[in-house]
Amino acid sequence: MARVLPPTIEAVPSFANPPQPTLASGQPGTTLRTWDVVAPLRIWHLASLDAPTVAVVWTWAFAWAARVRLPAWAPVLLALAAWTVYIGDRLLDARAGMCTPPKHQLRDRHYFHWRHRWILAPLAALAAIVSLWIVVNRVPAAARVPDSAVAAATLAYFSSVHSRRRLPGCVARLRYPHMSRAVLIGVLFTTGCLLPVWSQAALRQAPSLAERLLLIPALFFAALGWLNCHAIARWESDPGAHSKPVEPIACVVGVVGVFLALLLVWREPRSSAIVAAGAASTLLLALLDRFRGRFTPLAVRAGADLVLLTPALLLIHSPFRP
Repeated sequence: MARVLPPTIEAVPSFANPPQPTLASGQPGTTLRTWDVVAPLRIWHLASLDAPTVAVVWTWAFAWAARVRLPAWAPVLLALAAWTVYIGDRLLDARAGMCTPPKHQLRDRHYFHWRHRWILAPLAALAAIVSLWIVVNRVPAAARVPDSAVAAATLAYFSSVHSRRRLPGCVARLRYPHMSRAVLIGVLFTTGCLLPVWSQAALRQAPSLAERLLLIPALFFAALGWLNCHAIARWESDPGAHSKPVEPIACVVGVVGVFLALLLVWREPRSSAIVAAGAASTLLLALLDRFRGRFTPLAVRAGADLVLLTPALLLIHSPFRP
């Protein structure tokens, strides 16, 4: 009997999304038109440029709310570090999917990274080297301790996800459940965005009211990060258009954001504004969940990150000034 070889990732079709109907609605015997993502947004998501973009926008928004001027190297370091982490994560996921296909469900982003690994892996290594150079030569010594703590927590998380060995204690629990993973990602991502602001604010003699109240937007954006990861996990694990809706949860988080924005508007209008922008993101996620049956899976996945960029509208209206 001929030996059956395990499938390789190169043998998988170009994209994981099944063909979608393209017939227009409103005609007898036709289905709703399914919309795909535009080419620039497709590359933005598939090349893992979405996470660095969101990180930079959130960091600038936090700095704007706290009236802190960031040095030019801060967003560059954050973008390079986030890009390195996400490329590494998706390459490791793709490799695991190639080795044990039944245990891993790969998506378009994984296939894209694996097909272009000879380009993306060296670029990620170069980004890591540049990040390390910035840390050594530009980051103040006092800021390296919290930066190192967040980096260690991030490394522990990804090690627990990708390690083939049984890990002891609480680190091993990071593999499950998905809810805990989403919470941890939201907290780590938001903390990483706050670190450049905190390091610059620490140079002042006493914290201002804006800096003290920044904790409220930070907590809300951590909840927004959790909601984003939670929604993506649900959509990808159960792609049915009307199963396990995220819309009710997103609406609740959005209402909480509106309430917090109203509480802050008299004391600190900038913090109120970015919380309101975050609330808009949650409501956009709710709309995306309701109408996701009209979009391809790739369009829904890219849209989930695109709606996190609402604070950029505030920065366009009010440029990066303390």
